[in-house]
Amino acid sequence: MPVTILMCADPLSPRRVDEHFTREAEAVRALGGSIALVDHDALQRGEAAMAVHRVPRDLGTVWYRGWMLTAAEYAALTSALDARRVTMAVPPDGYQKAHELPGWYETFAGVTPASVWLPLIPGTPPSEKRLTQLVRPLPKGPVIVKDYVKSRKHEWDEACFVPDVTDTERLHAVVSRFVELQGDSLTGGIVIREYETYEGGEARVWWVDGEPVLVGPHPDTPDRHPRPRTEPTAPCVRALGCRFITTDLARRADGTWRVVEIGDGQVSDLPAGAEPADLYLSFPIR
Repeated sequence: MPVTILMCADPLSPRRVDEHFTREAEAVRALGGSIALVDHDALQRGEAAMAVHRVPRDLGTVWYRGWMLTAAEYAALTSALDARRVTMAVPPDGYQKAHELPGWYETFAGVTPASVWLPLIPGTPPSEKRLTQLVRPLPKGPVIVKDYVKSRKHEWDEACFVPDVTDTERLHAVVSRFVELQGDSLTGGIVIREYETYEGGEARVWWVDGEPVLVGPHPDTPDRHPRPRTEPTAPCVRALGCRFITTDLARRADGTWRVVEIGDGQVSDLPAGAEPADLYLSFPIR
């Protein structure tokens, strides 16, 4: 596995891998790969050149495994690496497509809950009238509220779940609270998503160049091990055309496996019980 993986440096010890990714770094090195460190905090401050100053020049193609980045931060990282003659395996448009729901939704529309979205400036919730117009295509029933990347499921009743999408007063209250709590962290805008009931927990499937390479539990439920079939999802993954993604799958009450979420594999969390080598063995050299 002669491949280089970019990982986040420990903020308190910048010559070492962040503790969260230590196990993965050890697996990469054991397989013959190498690690280069990036400063995630510097990226968030808008200092991309400083963030990559420890990355050797002329490395060729590299893959990122680290903390979540916004699409703008990822693009800045890519540009800073280009200046060092280092190429990201996943280009910025591919990252954004997998990372943000509007990028992947149409490709997976037949196998994921119905969704609508609205671009927003952080701190500016839409009016109740605008929300009423937005949700008209959705079926009647419960919905959840999120932004293009994340929900606030730990504030379920306050800022995530709406029992009836036609109750626009309640919908507006939940959306407004969600936007308030997200603050400047709001990504893209809001998403209103049909709520489905699932059984048995979620599975996370990792895909590299359109092939499923690792199936395991979702990091939020590491003690549950559903075993979904990957074949029904594979055509959508390949049609999306992104090099490294995750699909979170769950079985609906009627027995149908559904796509709960798509993520860019570079910033998706690996469950504690998963073996990192099983993932990294699948990485192509180029």
